[in-house]
Amino acid sequence: MQYMLMLYETAEDLAHRPEGRNGEYWAGWAAYVEALRKSGIVRAGAGLEPPATAATLRTRRGARKVQDGPFADAKEQLGGFFVVETASLEEALEWAARAPCASTGGVEVRPVMPPQYR
Repeated sequence: MQYMLMLYETAEDLAHRPEGRNGEYWAGWAAYVEALRKSGIVRAGAGLEPPATAATLRTRRGARKVQDGPFADAKEQLGGFFVVETASLEEALEWAARAPCASTGGVEVRPVMPPQYR
C-alpha cells in the first residue's frame, strides 16, 4: 500500500533552512532521506520552498481569488512529502516517527488512492 508522509515543520525548524544545507538541521534530514532511499520504499518525494513562497487559490461563484502565502495561519507548515510503499500502516508510521520534524512538528500519514485510470 502506498502512503503519503506529509512533513510539517515549525517556524523555528523552517528558520534553519537558510544554513545552506549545512548544520544540524540538514544533517538530520540527510540521514533520514538516505535511510528512506536505502529501504527502497520511496516512490516520490520532495522538500518544499518556505511557506512564504506559496499561493493559495480558491474559486467562488466563478471568480478566482489568490492569496499570497499559506492559507492557514498554523503553528506548523508543510515542509515536504514522501510517497512510500509499505506492507502496512504500522510500517509507514514507523518511518514517519523517524522524520526529524516528528519531534517538533508532525507527520501526517495518509493512504494514497489508487489511480482511477491506467
